[in-house]
Amino acid sequence: MLDILYQDEHLVAVNKPSGWLVHRSWLDRNEKVVVMQTVRDQIGQHVFTVHRLDRPTSGVLLMALSSEVAHQLSQQFEQHQINKIYHAVVRGYVNESGTIDYALVEELDKVADKFAKEDREAQQAVSHYTTLSQVEVPIRVGRYDSARYSLVELSPETGRKHQLRRHMAHISHPIIGDSRHGDLRHNRALAEHFDCQRLMLHASHLALNHPVTGERLVISAPWEQRWQHLMNHFNWQEQCPAYHEVEFIRPIIQDTELS
Repeated sequence: MLDILYQDEHLVAVNKPSGWLVHRSWLDRNEKVVVMQTVRDQIGQHVFTVHRLDRPTSGVLLMALSSEVAHQLSQQFEQHQINKIYHAVVRGYVNESGTIDYALVEELDKVADKFAKEDREAQQAVSHYTTLSQVEVPIRVGRYDSARYSLVELSPETGRKHQLRRHMAHISHPIIGDSRHGDLRHNRALAEHFDCQRLMLHASHLALNHPVTGERLVISAPWEQRWQHLMNHFNWQEQCPAYHEVEFIRPIIQDTELS
């Protein structure tokens, strides 16, 4: 059973666990437990994906309950009319806040995207970040006797593949648990000392104008137990804001055409 965060006759949102595929994929042809089928069986209704989260990323995943609503939501995502806030644990002390405006070449997966045509032209990618807390812990990583980490709030303005992971690596603060763009020494250290064996990236909040009613929705996903375990060790338990306290960097566009 997945935690349903929001549901009405048009939409359903769940708290996607880390490690789950959104739908069946070339990434793992034998994987039978995926979000789409699980939600379909749980609510007894067909669902349509409108965006995706990487397999290791947890948090708010929004789905439509009809193809018409799915089309409207997909347009909102494409036109950057839906705001997203993520939380991440990264290596090092990050400056208070900033914007990363760094174009990204499409990153294709050797398995999942093996039939896709590679496009070498870089696409605009913009992410905003704010540091919420920092910690230094007495564990040896490489030649250092202690390690520093930051809890950051991330808001992607564009939606490129692995954008947040690649952007944080670009500014030398890779996300913990990222096996592709991260720091393997710190990944191993946190796995050994704090049993942190996942990508520390969570889609905490999603804000949109309801595609049918026009109502403003802010959907929030609580941190899972493994995430809370690290928050307790770092004394960051109170750092995730409640949904009513969320302030989005970009206002939601209010003139979206309603059906």
